[in-house]
Amino acid sequence: MAQTDPFRGYNFKVEIDGITSTAFKECSGLDSSTTVVSYREGTDPTLGQRKLPGLSSGSNVTLRRGITADRSLWDWRDSVNSGDLQRRDLSIILMNEKGEEQIRWNLKNAWPARWNGPGFDATSDAVAIEALELTHEGVEAQTW
Repeated sequence: MAQTDPFRGYNFKVEIDGITSTAFKECSGLDSSTTVVSYREGTDPTLGQRKLPGLSSGSNVTLRRGITADRSLWDWRDSVNSGDLQRRDLSIILMNEKGEEQIRWNLKNAWPARWNGPGFDATSDAVAIEALELTHEGVEAQTW
């Protein structure tokens, strides 16, 4: 029987409709949850509750990268400020050691809810990092 090792968390890429420069240092917040609704039937002789699924949702996803002369993420966020909401589909792709796609998570109708600029320190040689927080309307997994 072949051993199956876990995939490494550093080997990922992000695809955003309409934005070509998508090399990110970090991606966080990928999750999916369903609220639980408690219900007790009026004729139930016990004091127990039934648990039913409520609304499903996903957290905002945060992408971080070294800031460059490429303004595409800033422009996307700025379009929200100017009232021109541009929803885009987004894929977060986990790859194996050979760079082959293994798992793809698709986020539907994503748009930037927040942009964070870099911190500055004249005594440091660290890369200036920008962060984009995206809200979306659901996540689905493919190629798993």
